[in-house]
Amino acid sequence: MHSEINQMSIKFQSRSNNEAFARQAVAAFAAQLDPTIEEINDIKTAVSEAVTNCIVHAYRDTLGYITVAAKLYDDGEIQIVVRDKGCGIADIQQARQPMFTTGDAGRSGMGFTIMESFMDRLRVRSREGVGTQVTMTKRIAARLGQK
Repeated sequence: MHSEINQMSIKFQSRSNNEAFARQAVAAFAAQLDPTIEEINDIKTAVSEAVTNCIVHAYRDTLGYITVAAKLYDDGEIQIVVRDKGCGIADIQQARQPMFTTGDAGRSGMGFTIMESFMDRLRVRSREGVGTQVTMTKRIAARLGQK
C-alpha cells in the first residue's frame, strides 16, 4: 500500500493560454519524484491533452473553470486529476475511440488515446450537464542510488 507524500490543486479559466500554465505547474510539482526528461514530457503531454479537452469540448463556446489536482506517493506514483463542470460526455466508450471528436474538423480525436499511451492508467468519469473527471496515473521509475 502506498502513502501520499504531497498534493496540490489549481483552478483556472478554460482559456487556451492556460493549457501551458497547467502543464508547467504539474511538471514542476512532479519534479519532486526526480523523473527523467522523458517521464516529465509524458506527464506534460497527458496534462496538455486533458486540459485541451476541457477547453475545446467541455465548455465549447463559453468560459468555465478547470481544476487540476496532483498527488505524489512514496512508491514514485503520481496521480493527476483534471476536472471540469462542462457539458459532460454522452458516450465515454465512443469518446475514447481514436479519431472520434466533437470538435471541429481540425481536431484529431486522439486526446484520450494520447493520454493512455503516456500514462500507466487512465480513468474517465462524466455526466452530461455536470462535467467530466479524468484521472491519470504514472509511476516514476526509481534510479540507482534512490530507494
